[in-house]
Formats: sequence, structure tokens, C-alpha cells
Amino acid sequence: MLKEQPWLNYGDYLDLELLQAVDEGRDVKDIIETVDEIKNMNPLDAEREVLAAAFLDRIQHLQIKKDYRFFEPSELEAIKASRPALRPDLNVKLLSEHIEALSYDKIYGAWLGRCAGCLLGQPVEGWYRERITGLLKATGNYPVNYYISSDISGELRKKYDVSDEGGVYGSSIKNWINNVQHMPEDDDTNYTVMGLKILEQYGMAFTPEDVAECWLSNLPILHTCTAERIAYKNIINLIYPPHSASCRNPYREWIGAQIRGDFFGYITPGDPELGAELAWRDASISHVKNGIYGEMFIAAMLSAAALLNDPYKIIECGLSQIPEKSRLFEAVNDVLSWKELGLNWEQAIDRVHKLFDEKTGYHWCHTIPNAMIVCIALIYGEAELEKSIGIAVMAAFDTDCNGATAGSIVGMINGAGGLSDKWIKPLNNKLKSGVDGFGLVEISELARRTVDMAKKQRLEKN
Repeated sequence: MLKEQPWLNYGDYLDLELLQAVDEGRDVKDIIETVDEIKNMNPLDAEREVLAAAFLDRIQHLQIKKDYRFFEPSELEAIKASRPALRPDLNVKLLSEHIEALSYDKIYGAWLGRCAGCLLGQPVEGWYRERITGLLKATGNYPVNYYISSDISGELRKKYDVSDEGGVYGSSIKNWINNVQHMPEDDDTNYTVMGLKILEQYGMAFTPEDVAECWLSNLPILHTCTAERIAYKNIINLIYPPHSASCRNPYREWIGAQIRGDFFGYITPGDPELGAELAWRDASISHVKNGIYGEMFIAAMLSAAALLNDPYKIIECGLSQIPEKSRLFEAVNDVLSWKELGLNWEQAIDRVHKLFDEKTGYHWCHTIPNAMIVCIALIYGEAELEKSIGIAVMAAFDTDCNGATAGSIVGMINGAGGLSDKWIKPLNNKLKSGVDGFGLVEISELARRTVDMAKKQRLEKN
């Protein structure tokens, strides 16, 4: 018998929907009593689910307040029209005959960096910052200088509740470094592999509907989370993109799309606009507004990182592809000034927690604070893998996602040849994927197939 999945019961996420609606600028003052009435009903009462579903539908039609200062469209052309007027121009044309030589080392580096960052953060996903910091300091690993192990004294295991139980995505044990022989399965890598699957199956002209079909054909629903699981459920019930993203989906601005953008940056080196467009096609089946922008932002940064090595310029290229009057743009743009203002990396993380955490109504899986953490990791990590993924994970919030994204960008900047063996060797060049047809696959093979796709799109474009 399947365990109960509360995020499939409409009555269980009314509070999340209310927070999401407020954040979007909707006027909710007239519906708060309705939320309380539904929540107070017996959870086993079938009428509760009917009323909760109707409420979730109703809230989508609430008006945006007139004094709301952000403008956040979800449609691609409206997003493009809302970008900053002045956008970085890489002004580099990659000749098709050089694409393989230019890209393989960098793309392999991006895959490796993504795996390394994800593996570092996966065992402590969902931990509060104080708990992560305490364990790291107690084991002489602060700032981070290696993967986290559960092979520690019983006293420390008890103090920080370190357990080998609770494996994810088919793992029988938690994936501390002492328990793995390769990169274990994770949604952060599944979706990067899925990007490859989509492009190999549908080509560069793929549509949001193609993405939806590819998910249903190649990824089990219980290997998805939050917004992706809601979208998956909607699509099964014949609610197609883009409505699959907004229909009864309180997670529509969470991090799920942001972790899916990497592959679309990998195959568009030097072309952030195209990378962002491909990311939009992927994101729009499960997310809206800042949820979509997060994926476009990451894809554009990776496109730029193929040619640039300055974290500030790479971040600016990412910002150039999202609406200037969005919450995400404003939050990331603020981060760009913090180092110059004299904040160190710990103080920068403090500021994110003060602005965006559970006390201010933001869940640790929301797009905005996690994007800020990725940027802090890039800026203060100075394009070094160890420093960057370490900062991303020490910041807490969504540790495996942020470690993976920061590692991916730094890996693209440096290439595989520029990454330290101590972070790469434990991967043994292997990744376990839950995407149908891949299984345990060599990371170098994924990189080669990615280069082939990048080369193909460049030939077609030229």
C-alpha cells in the first residue's frame, strides 16, 4: 500500500496557496475566513476536498492589487518584452567546426560539477543552517573541504541526528560519502538527463507538450516532487500546458523548474537568449512567473559561462533574460552589491535568511532565496568548485539543488580539467538516473551526447 502523500490532498496545502497568492500580489482579505473553515473540517470528510479544490480554483481569479509594484508575466513574448533594455551582448559566433573542441571539456566539467555539488548537499537537504554548521564544525569540515560522512562518533551522530536510514529515489541508505560508489539518483540530476532525453527525442523545436509527454513516458510520478508532481497529476487528468502549471498548484514558484535549466544552457554555449527560451518551454508546464524565471535565469547563466569566467558578468547575463520588474530580478540584483558593501559570505547568507525564510513566509524550496544563494556561492566562491559548492550547501535552504547548480556553473567555467580530483574521483564517472533508458550511465557519455546535441543545433542554426 502506498504511503499517504499529503501534497496530493487539496485540503492540506491551503496555507501554502494563501502565502503564494499574497506573494503574487493578490487581494486575499475576503477569503481568509473560507480557508480557516475548510481547514477546520474533518480531513476524512470528502466534502473538504471538494471545497478545497473549489477554493484553489477561485484564488486564481483574484485580482492583483493596484499598488503591486512588480510586473511578472508567464508568457514567453511578454517575458521578452519585460527584460532590461540594456542586455549584455556576448558578440561571439561559435564556428560549427570548433563546437566539439570548445565544448566537451566544459560540458563534461558542468556535468561533473553538478553531480559533485548535488552529492555534497543531498544528505543534509531540509536541515536548518545551525544543524549543518554544527555538524561541519564538529567534524573539522567548516568551511567545507570535503564531502560529508556519517562515519563519525556515536555522540556526534546522536547530537546532530545523523542517520544512514532514509534513502531517496530508490537508495536503500542515505547517501553520505561513505555510502556511495557513484552519483546516486536525485531529481537534480534526473531532470538534467531528462533535458537530454527531450532533445534527442524531439529536437530543438520541442514544445511544452513534448516535455509533458516525455515526463509521462520516462519518469515515474513518485520520482517527482511538489510542482512537478502536481503538474504530472494535472497532465494525466488532461489538463495540458500551460494550465497544468497553475491549476491547483501552490508550488508554482518553487525551485523545481530552476533545477531543470542546466541542460538548456549546456547546449546553447554563448547564446543565453536561446538557452532561456528552451528553459521557458520546459518550465511552463509546471511553473509560472518567478518559477519560470528561475529556470530561464540558470540556463542563460550556463550559456554565458561557456565563454565567460567572471561570476558577476555571468549573473548579469542571466538577469538579462528575465523581467526587470520581477521579484527574482530585484532579489538577485541586490546580491550583486553585497560584497562591494563589505559583507562576507556568512553575512550575505545571514541577510538571505533574514529576508526569506519560514519567519517571513517563504518555504526553503522557493525559487527566490535559493537563486540568491546560488549567486552568493558564485560570487564568494570565486569560480572555485570547493568554495562555491561549500557555500551553497552551508547556506542551508535547498542544499542539494543549490550545490548542484553552483557546481554546474563553476564546472562549465573551469572545464573538467580544471576541477579538483578530490571532488571528482568519488563519482567514479558514473551517475544513476531514474529516467527510462539510462540507469547507471557514465557521466562522460552524457557529456559526449550533450556535445553532439550542441553541435547539431549550432549546425542547424548556421
